[in-house]
Amino acid sequence: MAVNKQKILIVDDDNNIAELISLYLTKECYETMIVNDGESAVTAVDTFAPNLILLDLMLPGIDGYQVCREVRTKSQIPIIMLSAKGEIFDKVLGLEMGADDYMEKPFDTKELVARVKAVLRRYKPAVTAPVPEGEQKVEYPDLAINRTNYSVIYMGEPVDMPPKELELLYFLASSPNHVFTREQLLDQIWGYEYIGDTRTVDVHIKRLREKLGDHEAWQIATIWGIGYKFETKN
Repeated sequence: MAVNKQKILIVDDDNNIAELISLYLTKECYETMIVNDGESAVTAVDTFAPNLILLDLMLPGIDGYQVCREVRTKSQIPIIMLSAKGEIFDKVLGLEMGADDYMEKPFDTKELVARVKAVLRRYKPAVTAPVPEGEQKVEYPDLAINRTNYSVIYMGEPVDMPPKELELLYFLASSPNHVFTREQLLDQIWGYEYIGDTRTVDVHIKRLREKLGDHEAWQIATIWGIGYKFETKN
């Protein structure tokens, strides 16, 4: 019986690197497509319908940041950014644009494959109606977080969130008033040692606060010097 392979879009203007990545991913039974510029990448999102995008930042035409912005206007497809830029600023900017992960070049190809698998495991868009008995859902006044179908409803309206943001929110809200360190959150949500530092947690918390604000019944509270908690106000 034929198996539908998950599809990876590889966006890199260095075709040698792109071909090497494709070789390793193909061995892991992924279907790959290579494009070498930003415009082609945006088009391929519609035509190829990838399950994940490996996105180089330095591209001819529109750069990787702009590609990420355009993709995020219409899709929550996981994006792993690849870049020779290793500064924290560049990583934070990539995450703020909506990337799910960030790897510096040169990188170990086996680690890249492991990260692809990890991100895909965590991104499970709903393809059928959820079974109520099996739902992973938490609710608070004006807020419903559903990890089964990856949806967030705030003040009666759906809120678009990349998978990592939603999982972070769900994890915190599932244990109200429990304080988690940044290291614990990295381990729980990302599941592996993240290249960079714990500021990636801060970036995702900042984005959650921008989308949800500070409700009269609950908030995402900072515990200075420790981490964060989902605080209910009685």
